Amino acid sequence: MRANYPKGMGGAPNMNAMIQQAQKMQEDMAALQEELDSREYEISAGGGAVTVKISGKKQILSLDIAPEVVDPDDIETLSDILVAAVNEAIKRVEDTNSAEMSKITGALGVPGMPGLF
Repeated sequence: MRANYPKGMGGAPNMNAMIQQAQKMQEDMAALQEELDSREYEISAGGGAVTVKISGKKQILSLDIAPEVVDPDDIETLSDILVAAVNEAIKRVEDTNSAEMSKITGALGVPGMPGLF
């Protein structure tokens, strides 16, 4: 039995081309992920009172705190600023990674790969 493919969508040559495209995309994604993992981001919160440096692997590399926000009587505010800074740093990495990966996977439609199905 022979499958009925829409015109231009069937046969071994087209399947081989699709496999080659998928392999190329996989290679591109691996190279991009490696590049994204090596990036570093610097994010400030609390009007610059706290600065977080984070890697593309979401590892905190450094945390700088301005001396004027260190108030022993108001640890809660410092804690809130630290949480905001770390959360913003993680969000920046995730948003950047998603945006960069979608440049490769934009034509697809799997979760994280829009457009495949």
